Amino acid sequence: MFDAEEFISEAVENLKQQIDDIAIIACSGGVDSAVAAVLAHKAVGGLLHCVYVDTGFMRKGETEQVEAMFAAHGIELTTVHAADRYFAALEGVTEPEAKRKTIGELFIRVFEDEQVKVDAKYLVQGTIAPDWIESGGGVRDTIKSHHNVGGLPEDMTLGVVEPLRELYKDEVRELARTLGISVAERQPFPGPGLAVRTLGDLTPERVGVVRECCAIVEEEFEAAAERGEMELPWQYYAALLPVRSVGVHGDVRAYGETIVVRAVRSMDGMSARYSEIPHSILQKVSTRITNACKGSVNRVVYDITHKPPGTIEWE
Repeated sequence: MFDAEEFISEAVENLKQQIDDIAIIACSGGVDSAVAAVLAHKAVGGLLHCVYVDTGFMRKGETEQVEAMFAAHGIELTTVHAADRYFAALEGVTEPEAKRKTIGELFIRVFEDEQVKVDAKYLVQGTIAPDWIESGGGVRDTIKSHHNVGGLPEDMTLGVVEPLRELYKDEVRELARTLGISVAERQPFPGPGLAVRTLGDLTPERVGVVRECCAIVEEEFEAAAERGEMELPWQYYAALLPVRSVGVHGDVRAYGETIVVRAVRSMDGMSARYSEIPHSILQKVSTRITNACKGSVNRVVYDITHKPPGTIEWE
């Protein structure tokens, strides 16, 4: 049985041994990176520099929430606004693995810029077991590269430290609860963010549509769960498909793209079952999305695929 208190004690001691100079960590706001950051801060204090990169692919209100969370733990956070840099690097990139590898490499380049500023020697990451298992290597097939695994450039000069590498999501959540981290129950969010929920071309406009639709899905599902109308899924979001179809807005012909809503039940992310969401809730979601995104989205569909054969994210 997983003992969170024992793991925290051992992890802090191991981090003290591994980090003997300045380190930096990417703090995305998700539970994995937050737990890794709090553990590393407990171990080495001021040697750790926490950096949050606003890639332009974050959820609605994410930056402000992340800044507030780390402030509550007394951890100083540097925010890097890099949206223009990411959109430029990903212009014309539509293949999922190419997206992830491009994002992964730029992720390191951004941190190399910060490394120069603070003269860091180590990169602490919130990598967990499903990340490196799905990224392949050796006898394992590559299901999908994770930006913190498959996207790391070969010429990277930072030493990588991964205190959560052998853990699964349910164990990381238990650590977060024990450490009093506010995102302990927050649903998983992919490292590349909305870039892998925007299938096809990555433009600020299309990503903006996904951002709004994800917020609507989260708001409606969480409100329904609070009212006791449904069980809150393990992960739930919207993705934009590059599939156009004819629709009608008022009496005017519309030719818009398609939003797919995805919600699953899972323990550790290695397998998942689609969530059976009440039709009344899906109807509210569909109406809000098509009203909020008139001219760009005219169809909303619901994904009823398990993992396997599908994955939790679409890319």
